[in-house]
Amino acid sequence: MPVSVNKIDTSVVAETLRQQIREDVAIVPGARPRLVGFLANKDPAARKYAEWTGRACTKDGIDYVLKEVEACDLEGALKEANEDAGVHGILIYYPVFGAEPSFYGGSMDDQLRDNIEPTKDVEGLCKKYRDNLYRNVRRVDKWRRSVVPCTPLAVVKCLEHCGQHTGAKDSGMAGKVVAVVNRSEVVGRPLAAMLANDGATVYSIDIDSIYVMERGRMTRTDVTPDDAIKAADVVVLGVPSPQYKLPVATLKKGAVVVNVSGFKNLGDAQEGDDADYTYIPLVGRVTVACLERNLLTLYKQYHVGKISLRYRLAEEVSKLRDVLGDE
Repeated sequence: MPVSVNKIDTSVVAETLRQQIREDVAIVPGARPRLVGFLANKDPAARKYAEWTGRACTKDGIDYVLKEVEACDLEGALKEANEDAGVHGILIYYPVFGAEPSFYGGSMDDQLRDNIEPTKDVEGLCKKYRDNLYRNVRRVDKWRRSVVPCTPLAVVKCLEHCGQHTGAKDSGMAGKVVAVVNRSEVVGRPLAAMLANDGATVYSIDIDSIYVMERGRMTRTDVTPDDAIKAADVVVLGVPSPQYKLPVATLKKGAVVVNVSGFKNLGDAQEGDDADYTYIPLVGRVTVACLERNLLTLYKQYHVGKISLRYRLAEEVSKLRDVLGDE
């Protein structure tokens, strides 16, 4: 039987999200939402991500400012942005220091993530939002939603688009088996937790271990990576290497494969392969749309009221000056 592949055009998913973003930007009061991105490395992938972000924000009515700084100056620049009331969202293009350890524990890049104010963290990777994600806490308080990481959210939106996720909270992936190949703290691990929180049984696969994740639990398993992938309704590939190639013959019939790596992690079909799967090759555009979505969430939850108050005060001061000027 020949290989059958249904390739998903993720630009359709991104455009649906961005249309809603443009509508939201048009109706929010006050100044336009402002996103500040910090680029402190020479990584071409990071620069491309910054360029995509800038183009999308400009088109969607968001004020985007890219600041290129030396890595040694980033902490100070981040502190200024945190304290600037005119900045509504902050984004750092990683890696900056990579795995270089921090004086405070963990890595330097981990420290940078945790130093972004939760009210401005569009990537949803600071400690506050990570804690909420892993505890399946979906709100900061009664009125405000928690922010979730952009790339994992982009994967969820793609799965909703192709019918693997129903969109229902807590049960949208009920009964599904997922294999996530890569357990990075930026994509693999939070994505596995999000899908487990939505009811899936998730196999979290890394170079030296495999865990099964279910809502609130993460335990070692004797299931092999090959067997986990063969059982999976959804396979997410995030290995940062051009050498890793998953054979299509390993896939369950009808599986959905999502490639979140910068490299193509799915091998080409070989003669004699019998495979029938849906392939999502890129999520970058959807990630940018989810980043904008997170910015709008933070803007409405934490900044609109303050902006409206400043405008009202400015109007009252102007009126007072007019009155005093007439006397």
